This record gives sequence, structure tokens and C-alpha cells, in this order.
Amino acid sequence: MTSRFADGLAVGSDLVEAAESAVGRALSRLSGQADLVCFFICGDDPDDVARAGEAAMKLAPEAHVIGCSATGVIGDGQGVELTPSVSAWAATLDGARLTTFALETLSAEDRFVVVGLPERKGDDHVAILLADPYTFPTDAFVERSADVLGDLPLIGGLANGLQGRGSVRLFADGEIYSEGAIGVLISGQVKISTVVSQGCRPIGPSMVVTAAEENLLLELAGQPALARLEDIVSDLDEDDRELVASGLQIGVAMDEYAERHERGDFLIRGVIGIDPEREAVAIGDIVEIGRTVRFQVRDAATADEDLYDLLDAHREEIGKVDGALLFSCNGRGSAMFGTADHDPVALRDTLGPIGVAGFFAAGEVGPVGGHNHVHGFTASVLVFSHTAGGP
Repeated sequence: MTSRFADGLAVGSDLVEAAESAVGRALSRLSGQADLVCFFICGDDPDDVARAGEAAMKLAPEAHVIGCSATGVIGDGQGVELTPSVSAWAATLDGARLTTFALETLSAEDRFVVVGLPERKGDDHVAILLADPYTFPTDAFVERSADVLGDLPLIGGLANGLQGRGSVRLFADGEIYSEGAIGVLISGQVKISTVVSQGCRPIGPSMVVTAAEENLLLELAGQPALARLEDIVSDLDEDDRELVASGLQIGVAMDEYAERHERGDFLIRGVIGIDPEREAVAIGDIVEIGRTVRFQVRDAATADEDLYDLLDAHREEIGKVDGALLFSCNGRGSAMFGTADHDPVALRDTLGPIGVAGFFAAGEVGPVGGHNHVHGFTASVLVFSHTAGGP
């Protein structure tokens, strides 16, 4: 069976052979010539990863090709973690215009400047971004992307390698990079959408930030933030208290004018500590006074329900889905669900037997509430849906 989107997966210590197998399988399952190929490599030796990436890029000389190293890959309906492996994804995108790019950071006085961005056009749909978290300021770039890119959605993930810093490899149209970021801008006649599942459940009430300093929440709804948090925790059952102890989160409401703020209405950020002397709560972001926040917890059941609900709703809204790219946090998979296969299986269950590939990222990029953000513990999905006149 062939289609416009296909994936492949190969596991084995010979990464060049695995890359050729995975990419070859994806290409062989396409109904036409590949326009875009994405591949992801997990390997012990960065030099082996580079050689595998070079081999992968040679297999589709007529296509735009991007890829990166990772600590785990996703393909063929499953995930593979911390094991030498390669996943690949190939797409025939009739009517689309593709522009690959490589970004680097230059220092300019007391700030940085990112160079290499493609020029925006009116029919741009989305940009896939794969970045080295050790050398590229992904958080700052993504959070400020609207200043340069307008409302263009960014989706993708932070690459990594099994050896950590220095082992990341990025690939774009025949070139190999050991720092920075790469990606592809997708424009033209193609139907694309995004899904970002943050997998959290609210606890306690929504509260307005009434005093804050940098990333410290000092007051919530006119009371010391720590006292508010302690009151909320005291009302929880034992199971939810354990979730709070294992990793409390906070959600920042994306729509201040909504009558109610429930699951999915927030940008999730971590609670990273408390300051007992100031009765403050430290979080992994800076929230302005006047914003609405709500504490959150995350567990496997909540994350499972959130992903399935979002994908089901998305499928109902957009209709037939043809393919997808999946960027799943390396804190999900077996660490959260007991299996590396959870997220790709969820996509197959809800969207159908489509071509899906991706990798386990060290941070995920995706839009929430119309703005691009870097996330943790999320599944960010780029969905390609059926277009009129397509097969």
C-alpha cells in the first residue's frame, strides 16, 4: 500500500545500514516522488550519527531533507529509546513550496542576533524547527518569534545525543551541523495544522497574579502565593498530593477574557521552588501582574486522556488525516507511560494508519493560544490533512 506520507524504522548498531533501511522503507511506500524527507538518529558515537545522516541525505537527492540526532526515535507505530536506531518520514507534497534553512547566533553588544531565517511570504503555513539546545537560544528565539515571523507557527523539538553536549548533529539538504538550528518552511497549497498536548490537570481555583518579581509569584488573588498554594494542597486527596510532590506545574491562562479556565486553556510551566521568607513561589517563566494562573498536576492518566481528547477533536474538525510528524518529550515514553509506544499508538488510534515519525525531544516547540512556545513533557504534532483533489 502506497500513499503521500510514509514512515520507516530500523534498529541496529550499524547506523549507516539502519539509516539506509529506514529511509528506503519510507521512500518505497510513497505513491510518488518525495518532496520532503525527515529522519532522526539515535546512536552512541556522534561520528557514526553523522555518517548515517550523510547516507540518509543521499537517498533522496531530489527532495528537501532535514534530520537530527536524538536519544530516541519514533516510527512504524512505535518508539525506541536509548537504543541505536533510525526513523524516517517521507512526504509527497504536490503544490507545496519548501525552503530549508540553517540558523546561527551572532553576538551583537548585549544581545544576540539569529541569522539564516528565510524571507516570509503570504502563503507560508508552518516552519519545522530542530535545534541544538546547547548552542542555540531556542527559548528566547521561539518566545520572540512573532517579532520577526509574525503569526507563523513553529513546531519541532530540541535535538540531543546519547553523549549530551557536543554530540548533537543536525542535517539539512546535504549539510551537517554540530550547532545552531535547522528546519524547513512549508508554504503553498498544502493543508497543515498543529496539536500540542501538555497533559496537565488543574487543581485549585484560577487566581490573578497581584504581585510578582521576575519569576517569583509573590501574591495570588491578594494573598501570599505560598499560603495560597498550601491551602490548595491541604484540600487535595493523597494521590494528588503525591503528584504535587513529584512535580507541581502552573498554568498561565492564554485567554484572560474566558469565563472559565479549564484543562487545555493554559500554557504550562514548572514550579521550580519556593521562598519561605518571602512566601513566594518560583516558576519557570516570568508572569506579569494581572495574568490569571492555576496550579496543575501531571500524571500518565491525565496525559493519556489529554492527548486522545485533543487528537479526536482535531480529527473531527479537519476531517481525513494523511500524515503527521510527532515530537514527544523524552520525559514521556516509558518514563511516564511504561512504554515508549504510547504517543505514536495514540496517533494511529485516533488519526488512522497514517505515516507518522518523529523523535523523543529534549524540549518541544509548538503553538499554544496562537503563540509559539518551548514546552516540556508535551507531545507536539504537525498534522497533514486531506486536500481537495488529492488521492
